[in-house]
Amino acid sequence: MKINPDAAGFDGSRLERIDEHLRTRYLEPGKLAGCQVVVARSDQIAHSSSLGLMDRERARPVLDDTIWRLYSMTKPITGVALLTLYERGLFQLNDPVDRFLPEFRDMKVVERLDGETKRLVDAERPISVRDAMMHMTGIGYGPPEARLDLAAIAGGKPARGLGKGATLETLVAALAQEPLRFHPGAHWLYSWSTDVCARLVEVISGERFDRYLQTTIFDPLGMVDTGFFVPEGKADRLAALYTRDASKQLTLLDDPERSRSLRMPSLLLGGGGLLGTTADYLRFCQMLVNGGQLGGARVLGRKTIELMAGNHLPGGGTLRDFAFRGGYGEVGFDGMGFGLTVAVSDGPVATAAEGTRGEYMWGGAASTLFWIDPVEELVVIFMTQLIPSGTFNLRGQLKALVYSAIAH
Repeated sequence: MKINPDAAGFDGSRLERIDEHLRTRYLEPGKLAGCQVVVARSDQIAHSSSLGLMDRERARPVLDDTIWRLYSMTKPITGVALLTLYERGLFQLNDPVDRFLPEFRDMKVVERLDGETKRLVDAERPISVRDAMMHMTGIGYGPPEARLDLAAIAGGKPARGLGKGATLETLVAALAQEPLRFHPGAHWLYSWSTDVCARLVEVISGERFDRYLQTTIFDPLGMVDTGFFVPEGKADRLAALYTRDASKQLTLLDDPERSRSLRMPSLLLGGGGLLGTTADYLRFCQMLVNGGQLGGARVLGRKTIELMAGNHLPGGGTLRDFAFRGGYGEVGFDGMGFGLTVAVSDGPVATAAEGTRGEYMWGGAASTLFWIDPVEELVVIFMTQLIPSGTFNLRGQLKALVYSAIAH
């Protein structure tokens, strides 16, 4: 990458604080094995660095083309794929999902009467496509005792009733057999909803999800290293995945030489199945900040991106207003609205962090993160491989480091 902080309107010496901060606070103490960060503004790369080790056990350094598990940073890609079909007039946001997925007709909702007493009632209205893009379906991700627990499935364990060789079709069919946790549109709960969106892409387009992503997003944008598995010729670029043990020491969770990520899965998770490079994800984000096009290839229209990145929560509310009890938010709840597969900031005062009202963003389970500031034409991407994502407030620290370096 050609780096020019001055052309991007940054103070280069201040941007150097990013690497110093990551080295002294995270890499040298062994909190992270390695990481990568890129800051871009107005099509100029202001900062790019690859730090530490992508595979600590083999002493392999992070490379510019290291391949990372994106996990939930897959979700905005799924959202863009579904919106390309919206632009063709094939559905409206308020259309019921059961127009395309009839298994979601006549859904039931679990209502709590008092204490442990529950009853099943008819859903007050059908799940809409917008609900699915916003995690407002009433579908959840667990808890561990649930038949369709995300952690179990992500760890390679078969979900009860789903069986081996699961696909988006069988996953969604199983989800539709479960009662909803709340009436559609009533609350926000991080969930399998984006996988429902991925299945909608398949049904509406008539193509398998991975093929549609390839022809509609990856090929036009030149995202040559993004997919649902790492092919043999690229296996040496896959980063190791870590967690922390009880003594807060890094421990290997997924060995890149034995990883399931080296094999094509049958279940193409639209909510968390992709792997890719920082350079590829930067091209995706630059397409968004450029109003839907990059290098002569147009993926979305400018107004569609405005629709995607607007706060769709009822009354312009925040995630704090609508979060379902016990739910999780990748970017926190305070001062955050939600659009179509992305969180939307209500501004620096509301979020208690530097930035701009209207930034949109998300992150992944392995502590990866990105945000896009359309006012500043800014893209920031951070990659590492540490589960769980809430271990450190990397987003807040990076926002302070990046925004304080803007010179003009």
